[in-house]
Amino acid sequence: MSNELTMHATTIVTVRKGSKVVIAGDGQVSLGQTIMKGNAKKVRRIGTGGKVIAGFAGATADAFTLLERLEAKLEQYPDQLTRACV
Repeated sequence: MSNELTMHATTIVTVRKGSKVVIAGDGQVSLGQTIMKGNAKKVRRIGTGGKVIAGFAGATADAFTLLERLEAKLEQYPDQLTRACV
């Protein structure tokens, strides 16, 4: 048995300077030690006109469900990000 610690995680990083924003994440989806997909889009534009940028990490199915629900709320409350998130 190996004593080597192995960490598997997704990181979404965002940097803002003035009115410019950069958001990035990896593209690997894994299940345990198995890579299921190597080029997933974990950073997406959502909402009317793609004005909102969202990134997700963790359980992919849950993340997609939450993004779909947020997108529906953004359509229901256009240009009201805070209200759509609550």
